[in-house]
Amino acid sequence: MFIETEATPNPATLKFLPGQVILGDKTADFPDADAALISPLAEALFGLEGVIRVFLGGDFITITKSEDASWAALKPQVLGLLMEHLVAGRPILREGVALVEEDVDPADREIAAQIKDLLDTRIRPAVAGDGGDIIFRGYRDGVVQLRMQGACAGCPSSTATLKHGIETMLKHYIPEVTSVTQAA
Repeated sequence: MFIETEATPNPATLKFLPGQVILGDKTADFPDADAALISPLAEALFGLEGVIRVFLGGDFITITKSEDASWAALKPQVLGLLMEHLVAGRPILREGVALVEEDVDPADREIAAQIKDLLDTRIRPAVAGDGGDIIFRGYRDGVVQLRMQGACAGCPSSTATLKHGIETMLKHYIPEVTSVTQAA
């Protein structure tokens, strides 16, 4: 198995591409070791000193390191752990785990579907290229709730991306959208 790596706009975050499906059309963000208990892979990655965030994408894993950790020391450890876990066929998530929770007024389901379509076709592919993701979390009273994950979660330009890029696009295509906020 050969695992490629890519830099991201966030210098503390590195994207690992194992050349196989990780979560397919889902993503999972683990901001700390406690959140990783639903994923044997993320849990193992948090066992490495210096790993402070793990993001699992469709076909990649994004790791964020602590300030005092160096990629020169951490990267080979991550590569070894990923290779061992994936070659052994160990599970990525524990059985029965549900990942996406959305808050949408039933009357707004059609607008929410339009928002998700724009996110999936125009925004998420570009963000995934940088080692992150933007997840739809809800829509109520004109306000879209999105969650920045992976490299995007700690990126200094994430607020500008959210407000100026994504909000502008959604307002342009979907007049009912009045603002975009970062969901917890």
